[in-house]
Amino acid sequence: MANTSERQHPYYLVDPSPWPLLSAFAAGLLMTGLVLWMHDITSWVKWLGLAAVVWTMYGWWRDVVREARAEKGYNPVVQLGLRYGVILFIVSEVMFFAAFFWAYFDNSLFPKGGVWPPKGIETFHPFDLPFLNTLILLLSGTTLTWAHHALLHKDREGVVKGLIATVALGVVFLFLQAYEYSEAPFGLTDGIYPSVFFLATGFHGFHVFVGTVFLAVCLFRTIKGDFDPEHHVGFEAAAWYWHFVDVVWLFLFVSVYIFGSA
Repeated sequence: MANTSERQHPYYLVDPSPWPLLSAFAAGLLMTGLVLWMHDITSWVKWLGLAAVVWTMYGWWRDVVREARAEKGYNPVVQLGLRYGVILFIVSEVMFFAAFFWAYFDNSLFPKGGVWPPKGIETFHPFDLPFLNTLILLLSGTTLTWAHHALLHKDREGVVKGLIATVALGVVFLFLQAYEYSEAPFGLTDGIYPSVFFLATGFHGFHVFVGTVFLAVCLFRTIKGDFDPEHHVGFEAAAWYWHFVDVVWLFLFVSVYIFGSA
């Protein structure tokens, strides 16, 4: 691989990598294992697939970090392309959640039997645990902005403290959501309202988990000294993703918890 000064273009061309092919096989193994598990055939295949997915994710992202820091391959043009990629990824996630909101409003605005929530469904009080989780996520967005601001001003201690606070708030949110599910007066198969509720809020919880791991990796990289004001695309990607998760929760809180309990 020629270094940056020898290239005739501003783009970074990666070396041949096994990770795309291996990740495809790992994802296929995981999906096969889940299908077998759902049919009560076997359970070990899904765990093998999950381990393979985690391994390929670690290896691929390790190489990306090495390209950025050790090989100094990410110049401003490459960073701009990466930012566009993150934006397009978040747009695809918006479309993902749009399907859940479509299902929810299609059934809530035109409910069968003319009643929403359906008769016999006891909903959560929106200004109880859901409101607390809303405040937690909003606060986490504030602490993450603090960390980003500290990074731009070369305040490494502030970045570490802000990321620790954000990760901790993400973990608290997940624990409270798990507790909420354990106290739910309905189950996933009790009708259209529970199905949409658990799918929408559950997938959001999964995104909070992914975002928390993402930010924890950024915390580890900050401690190692990987980021500086000119090179922190990974941090920006995590921050944008987390703020997206915050905004989605606000829509869920208003539509599912407040509107759904009216």
